[in-house]
Amino acid sequence: MRVYGYLLGVLGIMLCLPLASKAQLDSEHAIGGRFGSSQGITYRHTLAPDRAIEGILSVQSNSSANRFRLVGLYEYHKPLNVSIEGFSWFYGFGGSIGSYRAKAFNRVESNGSEVRVEPGTELLLSIDGIIGVEYQIPEVPLSVSLDVKPYFDFVQESSLRLIDPIGFSIRYKF
Repeated sequence: MRVYGYLLGVLGIMLCLPLASKAQLDSEHAIGGRFGSSQGITYRHTLAPDRAIEGILSVQSNSSANRFRLVGLYEYHKPLNVSIEGFSWFYGFGGSIGSYRAKAFNRVESNGSEVRVEPGTELLLSIDGIIGVEYQIPEVPLSVSLDVKPYFDFVQESSLRLIDPIGFSIRYKF
């Protein structure tokens, strides 16, 4: 839990940095993998030197359920005022659609008997946000980023998820 607090603190400090200068997204396209509580493929298309749209196709699976989600985000990129070139921070908003499939399992009742719970499927709809830091590796067409992507589910549980969706992305820029 301490790591999550530290990460949120760093991201909060970045929000207080000057916003007048512009970050330079140095490629029109970037594709790669996103790793964290859910894994997937990320694609970013640059609209302007400081703005981009990003799509994330993610899957998450555990012993009780499978989730599939397609996320679309509109992002703003700003320079991070550090002595090392290539660092920037970004934030954005968007939404997602997907599916949630609960796996079948046996539940033990209070009287000791087992009841079979059948699998079920639900639609996922959410409003998503994103905030993170990115490093564009010089002279190599790669960038790495660390982000938090909170979202509010409308359908499944109508819940706000703040910390669960932490992600690390590696992208090839072209």
